[in-house]
Amino acid sequence: MGVSVGASGLGPVSTGLLTDHYELTMLAAALADGTAARGCVFEVFTRRLPDGRRYGVVGGTARVVEAITAFRFGAAELAHLRDNSVVDDTTLAWLAEYRFGGDVDGYPEGELFFPGSPLLTVTGTFADAVILETVVLSILNHDSAIVSAAARMAGAANGRPIIEMGSRRTHEVAAIASARASYIAGFSTTSNLASGSAYGIPTSGTCAHAFTLLHDDERAAFAAQVSALGVDTTLLVDTYDITQGIATAVEVAGTGLGAIRIDSGDVGVLARQAREQLDALGATETRIVVSGDLDEYAIASLRAEPVDAYGVGTSVVTGSGAPTAGMVYKLVEVEGRPVAKRSSHKESRGGRKLALRRHKPTGTALEEVIYPAGGPAPELGEHDRLLQIPLMRGGQQVADLPTLEDSRNRVRKGLVSLPWEGLKLSAGEPAIPTVYLEQ
Repeated sequence: MGVSVGASGLGPVSTGLLTDHYELTMLAAALADGTAARGCVFEVFTRRLPDGRRYGVVGGTARVVEAITAFRFGAAELAHLRDNSVVDDTTLAWLAEYRFGGDVDGYPEGELFFPGSPLLTVTGTFADAVILETVVLSILNHDSAIVSAAARMAGAANGRPIIEMGSRRTHEVAAIASARASYIAGFSTTSNLASGSAYGIPTSGTCAHAFTLLHDDERAAFAAQVSALGVDTTLLVDTYDITQGIATAVEVAGTGLGAIRIDSGDVGVLARQAREQLDALGATETRIVVSGDLDEYAIASLRAEPVDAYGVGTSVVTGSGAPTAGMVYKLVEVEGRPVAKRSSHKESRGGRKLALRRHKPTGTALEEVIYPAGGPAPELGEHDRLLQIPLMRGGQQVADLPTLEDSRNRVRKGLVSLPWEGLKLSAGEPAIPTVYLEQ
């Protein structure tokens, strides 16, 4: 099992062992008793948003489609299952020929979601669909958590650019997906070169404290960086004394210095002082970039300060306190018959469902309406919008799926559509209510 990072993106080469053991247990039992071929519908949804959140943003849909398309059990995976007696020979033979042949519909990347939203619908035989649970949820839960957190940060930045720089704070493969998810949410660049190569995301970066410490003094470090990268580079000025660092930076690069970066201390106060000092030195166009354990709350608190850009690491790649979107993958229909889980606090609603979002004439979202797929559809108003789109048909990806730029635009439009209360960072109810229409 491995991963490939190439021009087509980050995608599993052989993902069979991403299946959990219990999924193969169910598969083996279903093959044995003849129920594996029953037509089924599975849905992905979340019962609640993370504490304090008023909306979620879907991420990872395109990666899910890619993963399902590539989902295979190769010789090495089959040998592992056989040698460890995970499944019987009948199940091994079935897995050796596995290719998903069903349909997938879902919310496109960048779409807002709320409790109960039918984010992904997988239609196929029980066997076809049940073994996809782990790979689907691992991608959607991770990427949606990152996009949702990053969207809050981009909103707090109020148009100022944000650089994603969290690769050192997460798993090496998750770092690539996190950079992609952050870009969808509105971040301007990433420092992760693998994600830049895979997805065409703009990359940026500058020198760290180690480069300054390498040299005999700060002036020598700045001179070397400017000589190599030009005066439009960003100089890190807080390795020693920040006031002296700014003075030295301007002396070395001149008043046309591109930017300085502040990575420690009370960055709001320091940014104010830095702006005054830069202006006094004639470097009025030199930008100020701040970083260092920033999250959406810190970014919001800096809105009135003379900050031109932010660098965000740990908080974005960990979902800013919500590292999973809490999504589940549940069987909701068997051979056209609705089925539902009744366990306390873990209930599900039977039957395949569709969703639309109602809006005021001004474009403000009013409610998420979820209704049975098998019944009459509710009347679609002039400003209402259906939310699910086709993603796969007969095991094949549909043509013209949304691009990365389409997803970025969808996030922007979705956030603009929320009532102003829904954009608050303080804890509160979901920005719009979810309304269920019964059969």
